[in-house]
Amino acid sequence: MFTGLIEEQGRVLTPPRNGKLSLAASKVTEGLALGDSIAVNGVCLTVSAFSGQRFTADVMPETLHRSNLGELRIGSLVNLERALPATGRFGGHFVSGHIDGVGSLLSVRPEGNALIFSIRAAPELLRGIVEKGSVAIDGISLTVVEVTETLFSVSVIPHTAAVTTLAGKRPGDRLNLETDMIGKYVLRALSLAQPSNNNSVNESLLRVLAY
Repeated sequence: MFTGLIEEQGRVLTPPRNGKLSLAASKVTEGLALGDSIAVNGVCLTVSAFSGQRFTADVMPETLHRSNLGELRIGSLVNLERALPATGRFGGHFVSGHIDGVGSLLSVRPEGNALIFSIRAAPELLRGIVEKGSVAIDGISLTVVEVTETLFSVSVIPHTAAVTTLAGKRPGDRLNLETDMIGKYVLRALSLAQPSNNNSVNESLLRVLAY
C-alpha cells in the first residue's frame, strides 16, 4: 500500500526492454531489502536486486501494456515511493500501485499559485474519477478539480510540481492513472447487480461498504 506522496525522483539506468528495470536513487534505497515494494511512476514493483544507490525490479508484459514504463529511456526521471510501513503516518490517499490505464496530457495552465493539468482519459477510466475525489497520476496523490465526458483536471501546487516529474511534462505525454480504490469496488458491485432491481443494487453497495 502507498500514499501517493512521492519521496524522490529516481533516474533510469536500464529501461525495461528485457523485463528488468534498473534505477538510481538515494532515499528509497536506504535500508532496502530484496522483495521490498517500491512504486515507480505509481506502479508497484518488487526489488529483485540492489547495490548501493541503485536497484532492479522485474517488469511484466502486462505492466508494460498497462502503464507508461515501456516508454522510459536511459536518464528518464521517475517518481518513487516506498510502501507504507505499518507504523508510518498516512498522508495522501490509499494507493495500491496497480495502474488502471494511461491518460494523455492535454494542457497545463497557471491558476494563481497553482498549475491546472487537463488529462484526456478513456471512458472506463473516467467512470472511476469524481470531482473533488482522489486520483493518482504517475503515483502522485492529487485532488480532482473537474470531470467531463472526455477529460479531467487536477490542480498542482508549486511544491508538488518541484519534487515530482510533473514539472517536466508536456502536452501529449502519457501518464499512469490509478482511480480511487473504494470507487472501483462500488462500480464493480453495481455492474454485478441488475439495474432494474434496486434491492440488488442496495445489497451490493452494503457489501462493499461492509469491507
